[in-house]
Amino acid sequence: MQFMITAYDGKDDGALERRMVAREEHLKLVDKLFKEGKYLYGVALLDENDKMIGSCVVVDFPTRKDVDQYLELEPYVKGNVWKEINVMPCKVAPTFMELYK
Repeated sequence: MQFMITAYDGKDDGALERRMVAREEHLKLVDKLFKEGKYLYGVALLDENDKMIGSCVVVDFPTRKDVDQYLELEPYVKGNVWKEINVMPCKVAPTFMELYK
């Protein structure tokens, strides 16, 4: 089942710095999950000045519980980067799913 995770960084002065500190570990986990077919795609959310302020991620896990287990390992969660996280079930169009096979 696919899920869309929309996560917003904190708005304090140290938010971008925390993101940059956790970014390398985040990208390592993304790479691992992508190779396992669990991470379909993700984007950084930007403000009007092109500053990163959050993320939108589409993942493929069997259950919402599995998504929550992933989030427990996510460096942006562990590094106190993402402050507001919304998870919604979604369905990626079949034509796009062909890209991930």
